[in-house]
Amino acid sequence: MSDFNDFNNPQVAKLPQHLRQFIVEQHYEKYTPIDQAVWRYVMRQNYSYLKQVAYYPYIKGLQRAGLSIEHIPNLQTMNDNLGKIGWGAVTVDGFIPPAAFMEYQAYRVLVIAADIRQINHIEYTPAPDIIHESAGHAPIIADTDYNNYLSYFGSIGAKAMFSSKDFELYEAIRNLSILKEAANAPEQEIAKAEKHLQVVSENMGEPSEMSLLGRLHWWTVEYGLIGTLENPKIYGAGLLSSIGESSSCMKAEVTKLWYNIDTINYSYDITKPQPQLFVTENFQNLIDVLEQFADTMAFRRGGAESVVKAIECKNPATAVYSSGLQVTGVFTDMGLNTADELTFIKTTGPSALAVDSKQLEGHSKFYHKDGFSSPVGRLNGLVLEDLTLAELQEQGIAEGSRADVTFDSGIQLNGLVKEIIQHHGKNILIVFEDCTVKEGNGNVLFQPEWGTYDMAVGEKIVSVFNGAADKEAYEEITHISDKQTHKVTYDEKTQQLHAIYKEIRSIREDKRNYEQVIALFEALKTAHRYDWLGALEILEILYHKNLDPELEKEIRIYLELKAANEPDHYKLITDGLHVIENPVSQLITEQD
Repeated sequence: MSDFNDFNNPQVAKLPQHLRQFIVEQHYEKYTPIDQAVWRYVMRQNYSYLKQVAYYPYIKGLQRAGLSIEHIPNLQTMNDNLGKIGWGAVTVDGFIPPAAFMEYQAYRVLVIAADIRQINHIEYTPAPDIIHESAGHAPIIADTDYNNYLSYFGSIGAKAMFSSKDFELYEAIRNLSILKEAANAPEQEIAKAEKHLQVVSENMGEPSEMSLLGRLHWWTVEYGLIGTLENPKIYGAGLLSSIGESSSCMKAEVTKLWYNIDTINYSYDITKPQPQLFVTENFQNLIDVLEQFADTMAFRRGGAESVVKAIECKNPATAVYSSGLQVTGVFTDMGLNTADELTFIKTTGPSALAVDSKQLEGHSKFYHKDGFSSPVGRLNGLVLEDLTLAELQEQGIAEGSRADVTFDSGIQLNGLVKEIIQHHGKNILIVFEDCTVKEGNGNVLFQPEWGTYDMAVGEKIVSVFNGAADKEAYEEITHISDKQTHKVTYDEKTQQLHAIYKEIRSIREDKRNYEQVIALFEALKTAHRYDWLGALEILEILYHKNLDPELEKEIRIYLELKAANEPDHYKLITDGLHVIENPVSQLITEQD
């Protein structure tokens, strides 16, 4: 990716290769005049409604993030503005894997879906879109406490262990969201995808660290409320960007609960409005709860329970020995003694060794292409990593000599010591030739004809986390979905409608050619009966210019009849009429 565009933004420039692979170009020119009108409609509704219920900095935050009501945001403008507060933004194709999403957050880069919702999903879409990401997440980034929480969440989330079921769920959600946003997906295909998602969701088993963290993320970053139970304000992006749910969520039938560690017990359904929401008194409480949860995670606990999570993951993970040595690979086996303490760990397939998250020279996944296994524990009651070379020699381990040792776990090793590798005063790896390793029961773990034996040194496994220790060296192309979001092609009739919307915008912005609105409304009324937003925009021009009271009245009646006869459009049209009569320019001055 030599032509990588970092938008002259320091945070984007710092992104490593394995995250850059998800980035797509925004292609601003592909947004249609209807897309621009959808953005404007949602933003005007947000301004109108959210001034009462959004957490204070929302509207000023929009301006600080380089967003306007009038136009879909341009990524360069956003980066210029976000750069001033130490953040950046990139566009991606729909849902990306949760671990990658978290890691972007840790790098203080907002991930924005390049697509925008279709007009028939204007109130809410299950697919990530530019309205959700930029009008939802970006405005509140200016709040320091909140953006610290976001990046800290990212750094914890990037280490969270998955289960193999989480990958299935991610694919099922991505597939359904793509179908729902596709212009002409067959109903039966959507129903099939919904059924599949339901089956996967119902058979998840014990939730993994990532799915529990996903709940904390959902009930804070996406659907969080702040303040008091009686009078909370919205800060969650999912609510801020949903003109339907931002108002319905404040009703009494949506239960409001205090946000604390118990919130992890509440799962969520992305396709339905939420039955309850969680209120935090302040953003510091979010960090405290996250900290409490992080203390239960494999990257902080280590030990056998954490290696079990790595085995269940069936994807690359990293186990860290107490000596500091990091072993990356797909974990497939481990040994336990009678006290349930680890005696050895084993990976299968390409594995790599690292220290301080930098790959050890000569220990890439190509060198350890068939896997890696090593004992864990003490030797004669001694902590092997802490012994000096002289003390190692007393235990019969010296370069150039044969060693014959038995670990406290009963694992026996016999081989010629080729090299002892140290790091920061600790022994981390001992390399043997002509080596046999057996468990106490005679089970063979390694034999001479397999080649050189690299034995990891360490009394314990102190940490286990998702992904590779040195991601760049491991070339960890994480799971990129082969399902891409649908790119729309427009028929002639739709292109004519685009032309009408374009014309309406130019009349409004140039403040001339007002007489053309008569013909535009005629065209909408005869050829595009299903359209409601274009008619609203024409009414807005007439209302504010006080140009043609007769036509204004005709369009108003047309829209009121439409609202009465088309239940799906009732709220959209009445809300649109409300904003025309209570213009946004007034709302901004009220806020300042």
